[in-house]
Amino acid sequence: MRTFDGLELDVRTYGPEDVAVSVVLAHCWTLNQEDWHYQVRALQREFGHRIRIVTWDHRGHGASELAPKSSCTIDNLARDMADVIEQHAPQGRLVLAGHSIGGMTTMALAEQRPELFDRVVGAVFVATSSGELDTVTLGLPEMGSFLRAQIPRMLAFRSRTLTKRARRRAPIIERRVVSRFLFGRPLRLADAALTVDGIISCSAATMVGFYEDFMEHDRIDALKVLDGVPTKVLVGSRDVLTPPAHARRIADHVEGATLTVVPDAGHMLPLERDELVSETLADLIRPHL
Repeated sequence: MRTFDGLELDVRTYGPEDVAVSVVLAHCWTLNQEDWHYQVRALQREFGHRIRIVTWDHRGHGASELAPKSSCTIDNLARDMADVIEQHAPQGRLVLAGHSIGGMTTMALAEQRPELFDRVVGAVFVATSSGELDTVTLGLPEMGSFLRAQIPRMLAFRSRTLTKRARRRAPIIERRVVSRFLFGRPLRLADAALTVDGIISCSAATMVGFYEDFMEHDRIDALKVLDGVPTKVLVGSRDVLTPPAHARRIADHVEGATLTVVPDAGHMLPLERDELVSETLADLIRPHL
């Protein structure tokens, strides 16, 4: 589909349009819709064609069109998400789930289009934040603030100066970032490889543009739209990108929300703890079928 500003997005749908519940899954920064591949498989196995699942690659990610740095903003992701919903899940109830930047996108959608949330019967915020990301130290109080800014710039430099083939042949930096900052324990090699390849596939504009926008992200007030809507907040105890305190802040600002801190998990919960994330989604879907 085309975005409001003319970019082409890769969108996938599973299941018919005329269903009672559509599940809309927004992925994390630098990965793509494969972020949710375990959940898509699990939900299809349980619900079959009784539900519709919608996934897409954010602008500048995966198979979607490269985006200029100036358009790499959470506000634009929310506008894209609204269009995805209107084109691919135009009727029935909605269960929304967002991982990392996908969760921030859901908050921006609530800010921009609160009327869409009249259809929302469940929301899941996975390893994400409502703001104050400029305080994150990556678990390294002495050097964290410096590293936080340098990592995306270093990855962007590699993107500008090396081909994807060269980086895939020797992904030393990408592997180090993934193992040190993104995953907890245990680490499955297939999940790490998927994440490394997502990073390698991202352009410098995607790396730097969204990072700079993260530092301005503050959408705690938008969460009010979800008061009374069954809302689950999940975070890994070892998440150094969006630490447990950020998850607690989200849960504290949504009436009735529940918080789950997952022992030893890191930032990549849909991959690391796929069964937990899948079951959390299924729990929100079942009452409406």
